[in-house]
Amino acid sequence: WLLLFKNETHNHPTEIEPFGGAATCIGGAIRDPLSGRAYVYQAMRITGAANPFDETMPGKLSQRSIITKAAQGYSSYGNQIGIPTGLVDEIYHEGYKAKRLEVGAVIAAVPEKNVIRETPEAGDLILLLGGKTGRDGIGGATGSSISHNSSSIENCGAEVQKGNAPEERKLQRLFRNPDFTKLIKRCNDFGAGGVSVAVGELAEGLEINLDAVPLKYSGLDGTEIAVSESQERMAIVISEKNLEAVKNFALSEDVQATLIAKVNNSGRMKMLWRGKEIVNLSREFINSNGASRHTTVLMKDSASACLMGGGRQSLTERLKDLNVCSKRGLSERFDSTVGANSVLMPFGGKFQKTPAQSMAAKIPVGINAETDTCSIMSWGFNPDISSQSTFNGAYLAVLESLCKIIACGGNLKKCWLTFQEYFGKPEHNPEKWGLPFGALLGALKAQLDFEVAAIGGKDSMSGSFVNSEGITIDVPPTLISFAVSVANVKNIISPEFKKIGSKVVILTPEYDASGLPTRESMLKIFDTIQNLNSQNKILSCFVPTFGGVKAAIFKMCLGNNLGFEFENENLDGKFIVEVDECDCDFPVLGHVIEIPEIRFANKTVKLIDAEKIYNSTLEKIFPTETDPFAINGPLPLNEGTHCAESLPFQRGDVSKRQRGCRDAKPKFLIPVFAGTNCEYETAKAIERAGGKSEIFVVKTLTPELMKISAHEFANSLRNSQALVLPGGFSNGDEPDGSGKFIAIFLRSPEVREALENLIDSRGGLVCGICNGFQALVKTGLLPFGKFTNPENLSATLTFNSIGRHQSRIIRSKVISNSSAWLRKTKIGDIYSIPISHGEGKFLCGENIFETLMKNNQIAGQYVDLDNKISMQTQYNPSCSCYAIECITSPDGRILGRMGHVERVGSNLYRNVPGNYDMKFFESACEYFNN
Repeated sequence: WLLLFKNETHNHPTEIEPFGGAATCIGGAIRDPLSGRAYVYQAMRITGAANPFDETMPGKLSQRSIITKAAQGYSSYGNQIGIPTGLVDEIYHEGYKAKRLEVGAVIAAVPEKNVIRETPEAGDLILLLGGKTGRDGIGGATGSSISHNSSSIENCGAEVQKGNAPEERKLQRLFRNPDFTKLIKRCNDFGAGGVSVAVGELAEGLEINLDAVPLKYSGLDGTEIAVSESQERMAIVISEKNLEAVKNFALSEDVQATLIAKVNNSGRMKMLWRGKEIVNLSREFINSNGASRHTTVLMKDSASACLMGGGRQSLTERLKDLNVCSKRGLSERFDSTVGANSVLMPFGGKFQKTPAQSMAAKIPVGINAETDTCSIMSWGFNPDISSQSTFNGAYLAVLESLCKIIACGGNLKKCWLTFQEYFGKPEHNPEKWGLPFGALLGALKAQLDFEVAAIGGKDSMSGSFVNSEGITIDVPPTLISFAVSVANVKNIISPEFKKIGSKVVILTPEYDASGLPTRESMLKIFDTIQNLNSQNKILSCFVPTFGGVKAAIFKMCLGNNLGFEFENENLDGKFIVEVDECDCDFPVLGHVIEIPEIRFANKTVKLIDAEKIYNSTLEKIFPTETDPFAINGPLPLNEGTHCAESLPFQRGDVSKRQRGCRDAKPKFLIPVFAGTNCEYETAKAIERAGGKSEIFVVKTLTPELMKISAHEFANSLRNSQALVLPGGFSNGDEPDGSGKFIAIFLRSPEVREALENLIDSRGGLVCGICNGFQALVKTGLLPFGKFTNPENLSATLTFNSIGRHQSRIIRSKVISNSSAWLRKTKIGDIYSIPISHGEGKFLCGENIFETLMKNNQIAGQYVDLDNKISMQTQYNPSCSCYAIECITSPDGRILGRMGHVERVGSNLYRNVPGNYDMKFFESACEYFNN
């Protein structure tokens, strides 16, 4: 297998248009590994902003507007395309008033045998795959290299690309097919420079026909077509003999494939527009990279840098700090479980409150395979240190990222780095050039000390803003180190305290005169951590960063609501380790206690009081709680009480189950619509349960293809025993998005006839998860069990009361097991289930609710840790009425739920304990087998 990773910035466009700029940041990051034929399966987002409560600077958007809209944009794109975001953090520093820091990093993998690398030959063809080309993004690359001023917000909007996540999801599916990728000789994504670069780099001699490039609209001239950075496009080189095969593969995934260029032996890149040659450049000139440039560098670096210990501040003062306080309200809007590969949740413990410092995910080996190998990714950077010394700041950034890898269970000998650099525009100022120069030297020293190489990275030398008075302000000197490793999932460590009475030790290196840990002492500590982990002696591990040791201890307590008693509160170090029955000779920091409080020598702080302070700083900007009875979206008919406790236990009558058509290996049909992103894990769960899965891609490129798709889908449905509508998002999970489109498709005459035959005549099953649940409600199949006219619908799924996407693990209680999908469960069973939705609040009138109760159609409800039905946002993230998570049709054969029961597997979500596998698809298979 090949492991690929990439970090990407969209600082310039996100500063100008936060939603679109941040959305296309993750889109661009995904396309780079895609050009290596690799499937991206996890993402990380690290951003930088000034204080969001400060006054707005003239000529700029407010910091609050930027950070909230950027979070919406990145999460909207990532959630739609189906990339789990394993770690989200935001750095706050006054310097980022100059310009936003927007960084996305991704991990991808591909079997090595699926990647063909060949030199293009004369006669080979170049195809453009994916989206169409528009004016959006023209000048984006050059714009990101200039300083901003007070007029930039008005003049640079056209440079921001327009993202289309469902289109890129199609490309991901296409590139995951080895039969297709093995036909590709060379591949590029369309980034900076558009056609001129993406195609121009592919071969020594080229003739590009700009008239063949598919356009979003008419009116673009040749130059605009050549340089547009419109998203969701890939360029591939293939042999002429494979043209029809490649086009057929593309069509199978609903992807447009267009021949736009041919390879020749001219040694020149030519572009034709309207039959005329508008570009003719020699390859020798292109390869020269232009004239060489030189500058003078003057380093004025301080000899030492501050440590991240928090000084003399009390714990409560530290927890108010923007760089220490809770970011859970920001993080939970990002889907963290799609794909069913996530080994760690962003927040751990049974209360899901201890922030993970690294993200880990299993390699996506495919539907019929399993693996215990996972990747780990972490990051390191502190703007306060780098502002004092870029050399020390960069060195410590690298070291911090490596420490987090080791603390998560990784191994130093299997680590790689990639850097993100961001500095004020240096112009011709030697001192300003000295800042990145010092940072690169510091990072180089760290690489040499720990024998870990940076094999990728990206720089942005435009972090300056010139205000209306002509005064220039710069971003803080920024070098973020991303570290990547691989490990066995069984060796992964999470940071929440786990055992009452356990000893907590601290590992501290020796420091040299410049304030840096010595190489020898750090290597010794790394070996110690790795050896202890290999003996299963480590229960939890945390690397102190912002706020120091006291803030770290507090965060480790949160996940399982445990306390801590300090035995020595003046110690500082690089690793805080909770050890299990270990006689290791390390300084003892203290021990874990049952009572949720932190005990110092002269003071005791209750965890609940400290947590209120910790949560309060950003709660008004990124809320975590809301009024559970708030109504967002359309009101239900005959709207009545939403009290969850009014629902008594309903015992399903399992004796009345209708028997389906018998089949030793029943077939489950899984349609893929524009916006679907859960098909792979759904198919995997079905195959693992003993069923047979068929993934059917619904074609939408033309009206004729849609008709053909409906016909072929109906035929497949006639040969299936069950229909599963998997989750996904379109248009940010809006009401007119994919849920409505799926409902319209199901109502088309031939599909409806086949579906009614499955339900009414053949005893088949239907299931809708998340977005699929929404589609079933829009058809009337839920809760009525039959198609219903839209005007007669009296239930709906609408926006979460909190007003944003929610992603976490919930607990659902089985209220009725009369459904064939739940026959392996028992009444009262509690299951932990990943959820991820922006529109998951079930609403219905009181009369519908009473009918659901009477018919035992309410199958699952959200419950708290005491197993009580709950309307609290923490346990019922959408504030769904009556705490409803799952309902069925009257006969139980049609089921819809918000919980992603397909996202289960071995060694997933290791930092959130729970009973995850309700054998949902096994129940359905058994229904057909008995």
